Amino acid sequence: MRERDEQPEAESAPGCAVPATATEVLLDGHRATRDRVARSILDHGPSSAADLAGRLGLTSAAVRRHLDGLLASGLVESREQRVYGSRGRGRPAKLFALTESGRDAFYQAYDQLAADALRWISDAAGGGKAGGEAVAAFARARFARQGQKYLGSLEEAGAGDRTEALAEALSADGYAATVRRVPSAAGAKAPAGAQLCQHHCPVAHIAEQFPQLCEAETEVFSQLLGTHVQRLATIAHGDGVCTTYVPAPGAASSQGGPQGPRPAPDAAPTAGTSIPSEPASARRNLA
Repeated sequence: MRERDEQPEAESAPGCAVPATATEVLLDGHRATRDRVARSILDHGPSSAADLAGRLGLTSAAVRRHLDGLLASGLVESREQRVYGSRGRGRPAKLFALTESGRDAFYQAYDQLAADALRWISDAAGGGKAGGEAVAAFARARFARQGQKYLGSLEEAGAGDRTEALAEALSADGYAATVRRVPSAAGAKAPAGAQLCQHHCPVAHIAEQFPQLCEAETEVFSQLLGTHVQRLATIAHGDGVCTTYVPAPGAASSQGGPQGPRPAPDAAPTAGTSIPSEPASARRNLA
């Protein structure tokens, strides 16, 4: 399906042009298609022009035109796609990801409301250490309720598919999650594990101020998967992707501890790895 003809954008009178802010660029009614391109990147994570064209039903030329506009506005940035294994001929495809300004344009108002609410919880508990513990208690309760929604899907999945089941559940909630298998060390028989990558985080800007949100989410992942997990990177700390290392049974010691390999921001989804079968304990911990 080819892109529909778009209405020409209104031009400012000579000498009266005012640079558009990030929010104005996304919300301008004459730029609805560009908004769709940015929203697709937000929902699905770093994407190539071909990926965007396929998802949105646009021509590659139209997508590139809108990407050029988003790049010029500072809403997206480009980087080369990371290639694992042997590389074919030609240069790797470019991936386009939202910048911090791009994310701000979508969530400014909601972020402020959430930040004010958490700050009130902290102040009401007396601030300081007590306030931090109150925010942590709220975060644990919030993610425990979210985890309860995922339990059914994880219990239906096979032991080797639970990380994928969690990624699918997270994606349904807007986290654009994928899973990448982590290769084992040379000579090792068991797989090292997997990286659970969240290409989008709806609460990233709040988590910058309240890291208890990231900590509580990591705890819930551990309970759901029945194994210790290690958070390697977060969008809230300035990384491109939230990356959580999920070790395979017996793999942590062979990889130099639970931290595991470094995160891969451009990781693509792959098959899952073996996860301990402990849904009952996960249910007790999330209760």
